[in-house]
Amino acid sequence: MAKADQVKALLRAYAIDDKQNFYSVALQMAADEAVRGHVKFAAELRDLVDAAKATRGVAPAPRAIPLVQPKGELSELLTVHYPHEHLQTMVLAKEVQEKLQRVLVEQRQHERLSAHSLAPRRKLLLVGPPGTGKTMTAAVLAGELRLPLFTVRFDSLITKFMGESASKLRLVFDAIKATRGVYFFDEFDSLGLQRGSQHDVAEMRRTLNMFLQLIERDDSNSLIVAATNHGKDLDTALFRRFDDVIRYAAPDNTQIQSLILSRLGAFASNALNLERIAEAGVGESHADVVNACNDALKDAIMAHETSVSEESIIRHLRERASMKIG
Repeated sequence: MAKADQVKALLRAYAIDDKQNFYSVALQMAADEAVRGHVKFAAELRDLVDAAKATRGVAPAPRAIPLVQPKGELSELLTVHYPHEHLQTMVLAKEVQEKLQRVLVEQRQHERLSAHSLAPRRKLLLVGPPGTGKTMTAAVLAGELRLPLFTVRFDSLITKFMGESASKLRLVFDAIKATRGVYFFDEFDSLGLQRGSQHDVAEMRRTLNMFLQLIERDDSNSLIVAATNHGKDLDTALFRRFDDVIRYAAPDNTQIQSLILSRLGAFASNALNLERIAEAGVGESHADVVNACNDALKDAIMAHETSVSEESIIRHLRERASMKIG
């Protein structure tokens, strides 16, 4: 619960119509709740403050400054944006949810940990099939911590010329140290393939060796998040360079039902047989289930219906499954 001095400060700010101080105290209360592990309540408080600012025309509080118009090669290596996603909007396995909550709690208490010569988790490897929430996780971490999300562009990073890829990788790690943010290496297997595999080439091997050295030496305040669909193909030396390896899987029956209800919202009628729909969706990814719900929503809206039928969702789930086979 809020501290007594925070409640008094909130009331004083309200009494003199000091909007900026009122919002500042409210955000402090949200941060305190997050530290106590009340992540959902903290996110709701932050959202209420943002909504109040928008309604009253108050400029939002300044956030971390991204790399504004990066110059030279760096502009080709990183894309930047500010996500607004929150962890409670994701449907995840309990183990994955707990690991991500632990990362957020440690990040929010990094000063306390640093005082005892301890570092928060900040180097994460996400492993799992496509569409299971890895990319969304990077956005959620950035959104929860109010940090910019920098996505590394492998199409510009990896080249065929000797030493060029390693040089570009150094630029990325210089940025990681210079500007705090969440740095996302998607499709990480394009860089981290096992040395000595049939796809191993000299330039890629040099780049991988450079990555291993750079991530091990990195002592910045940024979060480094790498994601791959092919964990078994990664070089084994990579795993010990990360603070945590988080494994994602297709949603189970219960998670599918949660995804459906979350996506359909007011279009989910009490007559929906969620169990039957979930059985049709077993083995599909989170993205497949959401996309099937989106298609079913379109059907209902175009037919001027107020609810979505389970037959429509099941049909679209089967169509998406057949797309993979075909």
